[in-house]
Amino acid sequence: VCCSSAVCGRRPLRGNRAMSRDEDLAQAAREALFCEQVLAKSGDNVLLETLRGAASVDAWTHYPPGDVFDPASGAQWYYHCHAPARDAREHGHFHCFVRPAGKDGPVHHLVAAGVDPYGRLIRLFTVNQWVVDDAYLAAPELTALLPRFDVQMGRPSYLVNRWLTAVLALYRDDITALIAERDTTLGAGAGVAPAPGRLADRGLEVTSTRDVDLAERARALGL
Repeated sequence: VCCSSAVCGRRPLRGNRAMSRDEDLAQAAREALFCEQVLAKSGDNVLLETLRGAASVDAWTHYPPGDVFDPASGAQWYYHCHAPARDAREHGHFHCFVRPAGKDGPVHHLVAAGVDPYGRLIRLFTVNQWVVDDAYLAAPELTALLPRFDVQMGRPSYLVNRWLTAVLALYRDDITALIAERDTTLGAGAGVAPAPGRLADRGLEVTSTRDVDLAERARALGL
């Protein structure tokens, strides 16, 4: 099942040959844009859709309540915002995780996707362990879990679930670099654990970040 048979990137093969990396990226970009376009037809966006039904938007509260978890893939996400906001542009962010051993297994934070008040993707970033209380994995092991983030759930919004999945696929190389930078910030490396006390350092919250623009990335892919 896809957002649209014409644009959805869930097809692993084209004819008898595997899709190239550029084709995979283009398909992910098309799917993300398609989800945004469908929502825009009714005056919505991924942020409004995520907060739909909420009586109020409170800082630190998870939306939707209880988070979203796909038992088939182990992917999990929630949205929240801070008080005060980090800057004038960012309303809040989607925290994206994977539980490779299932709902009761360890949870690993992959990346956070920040959006502006209009639901437009503006940055990707990683956070220190104390922020989300996840189980730390070194960069190579964590990066290997990125393809597991595939949310195929009808609720709370199929379009938001597919948009997030497409965003993580489209920016996989960027996220891989951010996770590597996270380990550098933590004093970790190949076979080297983070510096003592670094994972619990309350003075270190964001461990790597970069600004992104979905429309610009789509244009770079020739879309």
